[in-house]
Amino acid sequence: MVFLYNIGIRLYFLAVYIASFFNAKAKLWINGRRRQQISATDDCTWFHFASLGEFEQGRPVLEALKIKDAGIKIVVTFFSPSGYEIRKNTPLADAVYYLPLDTAANARLFINTIKPQKAIFTKYEYWYHYFNELQQQQIPLYIVSGIFRPKQVFFKWYGSLHRNMLQMVTHFFVQDQASVNLLKSINITTATVSGDTRFDRVWANASNPKTLPLIAEFKNKQKILIAGSTWPEDEELLSILISKHPDWKWIFAPHEIGEERIAKLLNLLPYEGTIRYSQLKNNTQPIIGTRILVIDNIGMLSSLYQYGEVAYIGGGFGRGIHNTLEAAAFGLPVIFGPNYLAFKEARDIVELKAGISISDAEQLTEASDLLMNDAEYRDFASKKITAFVQQNTGATENILEAIG
Repeated sequence: MVFLYNIGIRLYFLAVYIASFFNAKAKLWINGRRRQQISATDDCTWFHFASLGEFEQGRPVLEALKIKDAGIKIVVTFFSPSGYEIRKNTPLADAVYYLPLDTAANARLFINTIKPQKAIFTKYEYWYHYFNELQQQQIPLYIVSGIFRPKQVFFKWYGSLHRNMLQMVTHFFVQDQASVNLLKSINITTATVSGDTRFDRVWANASNPKTLPLIAEFKNKQKILIAGSTWPEDEELLSILISKHPDWKWIFAPHEIGEERIAKLLNLLPYEGTIRYSQLKNNTQPIIGTRILVIDNIGMLSSLYQYGEVAYIGGGFGRGIHNTLEAAAFGLPVIFGPNYLAFKEARDIVELKAGISISDAEQLTEASDLLMNDAEYRDFASKKITAFVQQNTGATENILEAIG
């Protein structure tokens, strides 16, 4: 099975290499690994994240460790360019790298170079050779904010290699009891329910948000629907709603902000009253009379939600919805597409009637009528979703207590 795994890793590399000739993200993936120089460290704590979302999820643990021990050395690795490129200069880490391809030689060289005291992986990311090398060197490996589902490969008859990877983990800090039970079903008992560290992160952000004066000026005491991390399928549906709610303002923060993507979004929206954030920032267009704002930069979304009343979370017509908790922490009821069942917090929000999943334009119209026109229901949903976030904080403290 390891032989097949090694072939799969190399085929993946080949596919990304070929894609790098015409895909910018694949090019960053290849060139970033090729050009980086990994420096020797001693006695560091190694945090690995798949991408930016996992970084934000594990960030509370990282920050808490830094507070507990100001002299601690931190090495951070990312698998994806979307995490590395945005957080490569984070002051929270002494060094930030792309994770080298998962081969036995790479794993041995990387771990022998950074010499971690412990390794902390967040949610997803299971790499056989890195896990094996950590185990061989008796370096503790922790998974934080893990969550498991029956359909995952670990619980299939053909998943023996992946089950073997899980056996190499020192301890799992998982989000729910169902994950503990699934791990027990394959004879893994080193798991405890700690909760999801994202709740700590978003609650801290909402408790002390970064103010955005231009957004406050745009809001001008009016109600706003904020569409966060949207894709074209989301935007096509949302564009239909604009004329139905003339007393509302709209902020679109698309998941991708390349010029081509922004241009396509702008073509969907009414020409009159629509402005890009860069135009607002550079004073090239007046803010008076604008109803729709398109965010064409990265890093604002988690602070934007403080100015909204309702949020639409993108991604639900693709691989899965993006982060609902950033909006929820500010008390915004949420709407999202049908692909949300893999996300426990989204299922919980729907059950609380503080979030609504939609599959088409008709359902989106019904959801918007309820959350945008019925102030009493919106207030009910806002209180429910705020309490939900607050009640689920505390995972970071639980994890630190256990790993020391």
